[in-house]
Amino acid sequence: MFNSGGLVNYLLTLIQVQQKEITNPGRVADVFDVPADGRILAIDPGTRRCGIAVCDELRVLARPLPFIERKSWKNLLSNIKQIVSDFDAKALVIGLPLESDGTESDMSKEARDMARKFSLSLNIPVVLQDERVTSYEAKGRLWRAGKDPAETRKLVDSEAAAIILTDFLDRLQKESSGVNAGP
Repeated sequence: MFNSGGLVNYLLTLIQVQQKEITNPGRVADVFDVPADGRILAIDPGTRRCGIAVCDELRVLARPLPFIERKSWKNLLSNIKQIVSDFDAKALVIGLPLESDGTESDMSKEARDMARKFSLSLNIPVVLQDERVTSYEAKGRLWRAGKDPAETRKLVDSEAAAIILTDFLDRLQKESSGVNAGP
């Protein structure tokens, strides 16, 4: 059993050890930090599940992958690490759900925190991408494709992630050609 001084020393030592184990700076990357070639993974963050999408190596097409249930940070990180490894992803894009007027929401803060945690835990750049109205656009795409409401609910998160990734790929192409594409 620790006395109060021993507990404080133990906790301080634990924090110091954890800080030493963190090798990445925890900085969310800029679009220019993304390598020129290779697949990119995208996440549409949600409170219960995260939509996932990946692009091809030439960065022409983005396709949805099965969503991930958001049970815990450890579970989400483990799943994302596995997907990054499976697809040899060179960057991770996280949707930033801003309000329609561009202001931050509670979910925006959550997405920024998620991006910071991933940047500490992964050895690839982590970039935020504006994702306003992507869920609505995803629902529309799925309805036009003839999906019923139950199927739409299962697919909408990853379809939104594919839209986020497509928007990011467009931004990446514009920024690499010198055209200002925004945040």
